[in-house]
Amino acid sequence: MVAQIVAVTIFIFMFAMIVLDKIERHYVTLGCGALTLILVFGLCMHSLTAIWETVNLRAIFSLDFWYQAGESVESGSGINWATVIFIAGMMVMVEGMAHVGFFRWLCMRIAKLVHYKTVPIFITFMIMSAVLAMFIDSITVILFLAAVTVELAGLLKFTPIPMILAEIFCANLGGSATMCGDPPNIIIGTSLHYSFLDFITNTGLIAGMALIVVVLYFYFVFRKELKKKTGEITENLEHLDPGKSITDKKGFVISCVIFLCAIVLLITHAQTGLTVAFIGLFIAIVTLLASGKAALSLIKKVDYKTLLFFVGLFIVVGGLEETGILEVIAKFIGNVSGGNMYLMVGIILWISAIASAVVDNIPFAATMIPVIRTLAQTQGMDLSVLAWTMALGTDIGGSATPIGASANVVGIAVAEKDGHHIGWGKYCKAVMPVTVLVLAIATAIIFVRYL
Repeated sequence: MVAQIVAVTIFIFMFAMIVLDKIERHYVTLGCGALTLILVFGLCMHSLTAIWETVNLRAIFSLDFWYQAGESVESGSGINWATVIFIAGMMVMVEGMAHVGFFRWLCMRIAKLVHYKTVPIFITFMIMSAVLAMFIDSITVILFLAAVTVELAGLLKFTPIPMILAEIFCANLGGSATMCGDPPNIIIGTSLHYSFLDFITNTGLIAGMALIVVVLYFYFVFRKELKKKTGEITENLEHLDPGKSITDKKGFVISCVIFLCAIVLLITHAQTGLTVAFIGLFIAIVTLLASGKAALSLIKKVDYKTLLFFVGLFIVVGGLEETGILEVIAKFIGNVSGGNMYLMVGIILWISAIASAVVDNIPFAATMIPVIRTLAQTQGMDLSVLAWTMALGTDIGGSATPIGASANVVGIAVAEKDGHHIGWGKYCKAVMPVTVLVLAIATAIIFVRYL
C-alpha cells in the first residue's frame, strides 16, 4: 500500500510539473524516474528485480528486440527501448532531409504547381501536412510547413493564421493514421506489437475518411479570410525557382532514396520480421554514412531532450505497473462500463481525447497501455479495438487546445515569431468544433466496424 501511494504521488507530481511547464520536461521525468527507482522500488519494495525489470536493458541484447521470426511476445513494463531507438533513428533521417533542403523544396514546388493561388495552396498544404505526418514526426512537419506558409503569406499578401491552424490539425490527424506518425502510436505499436499495416488499415482508414470532412470544414470556416489581401503582390511569382531550395543535389537524391527505403521497411516489417528498433537504427546509420562530413552536425541536432523525456516517463509508468495501480484503474473502468463494450470504448476514446487536450498525450498513452491490456484480459474485449480507440483519442484530442500537442505549440510559436498572434480564443473557436466532429466520426466508425 505504501509503495502504491508513493508511486501515485510521484506520477501526479510529474504530470503537474509537465503541465506547469516551469522546468524542462526531460528533467521532470528523469527526476521522477530516479525517485521511482529509489523510493518505490528501493525503500518501499526492497526489490532489485523490479528495478532491473523497469530499466529493461536486457531487452536490447535479445534477438527478438531486433528480429522476430514468429509470433512475438508482449512487452513487459519499464523502459520501451524500441520506441526510444526508433524515434532517434527517425530524427537523424529527418535532420538529413532538412539539411539538403528537401522540405522547403517540396513546399515551394507544390505552391508553384497550383500557380501560387491561395485557396489551392490552403487545400494542398492541409493534405500534405496529413500525408507527411504519417511518416515524419508532426513537430517537424509543422516546423517547416508553418515557416514556409509565413513566407508565402508575405509574398502572396494573405494572413497565414487560418492556414497554420488547419495544418496543425491535419498533422495531428495524419499522425494518427500510422504507427510511426505520432509518439503515442509508436508506444502502442512497440508495446503491443502491432505493425505499420495494422495501423494503416484501422486508424489510417478512419483518419482518411475524417480528412475529407476536415478539409471541407476548414475551407468553409476560413474561405472569406483566405480571399482577403493584406497588400499588393509586387514579385513575379512564376519565376520563383523551387530548385534553389536544394542545398546539395546529390544529398537530396540520397535523402529521397533513404526516406523511401524507410517507408518500405516500415510497411513490410511484419513480413520481414525486422523490428522498428532495427529499422530506426539502420536508417540512422545509412543517413550518417551518406551525409559524410555533415554527419556530426546531424548527430548534434538530434532532440536528445525528447529521448530522455521518454526514458524517465517509462520508468515512472513502470512504477505504477509494478505496484498494481494500473490494474486498479482498469478494474474501475470495467466496473463503470458494466462490461458494456460500447460504453467502454466510448469512455476510453473520449477520456483519452479530453485528457490529451489539457496535458501531453505521450505520458497519458504510456500510462493507458497496461490499463487497456488488463481490460482486454478481464473484460473479454479485443485488445486491438481498445488500442485503436486509445490511439485515435490521444492523437486527435491533442488538437483541441494550443497546449494539447507539441505540434500545436510549435505552429503557434512560428506564427508569433513573425508577428501573427494566435490566442486561445482564436485557436479554440476554429479547432475545437472540428476536433469534436472528428471524434464523433471516429466513435461511430468504431461502433459500426468493430462492435
